[in-house]
Amino acid sequence: MSDELVFYTNPMSRGRIVRWMLEEVGAPYRTVVLDYATSMKAPEYLAVNPMGKVPAITHRGVTVTEGAAICAYLADAFPEAGLAPPTTSPERGTYYRWLMFACGPVEAAVTNKSLGFVVPDDRRVMAGYGCLEDTLNALERAVAGKAYIAGDRFSAADVYVGSQIGWGMMFGSIEKRPAFEAYWAGISQRPAAKRAAEIDDALVAKAKEAADA
Repeated sequence: MSDELVFYTNPMSRGRIVRWMLEEVGAPYRTVVLDYATSMKAPEYLAVNPMGKVPAITHRGVTVTEGAAICAYLADAFPEAGLAPPTTSPERGTYYRWLMFACGPVEAAVTNKSLGFVVPDDRRVMAGYGCLEDTLNALERAVAGKAYIAGDRFSAADVYVGSQIGWGMMFGSIEKRPAFEAYWAGISQRPAAKRAAEIDDALVAKAKEAADA
């Protein structure tokens, strides 16, 4: 069984979240960049993720897909990085709560907004997130006045929640509320976040140069 950590991604995808997490972990990893129209749908990658989507990782004979799951896995696989509260800490529950809230209700709510879909008032009980306003209000309360979402130290939940907030504000699917801006301003300045962005931005520039050549 190989201990090699392999990261499958595209720099214009949610793989950027996992890139940040990998840089926080600090363990060596190999990157496989996939193209949406070709290699992401090729048999070789479909054997890794039958959905034909990124991100994904392979590590110690295990394949993990879905950004939040990858962040949680990496935090546990590399405990020396200190990116998850101890399992005996009450903060562990808060950590799981907001990590899953971001990949569930928040992801669904902002995606539906981007697609122009609004849940009818009389159907909100059928939607896991209810409505966008309720989802964002809950998220705002979770980060208001806090440096980190799950206690007094940075965790994998901040990588995932912060990425959702940062991207959402950038693309207009999440309102630029003061609590969101303050929370994102703090965690986005972390050295690992900056390194990850530089790596992926360079890959985007390289792909553009190749397309223009």
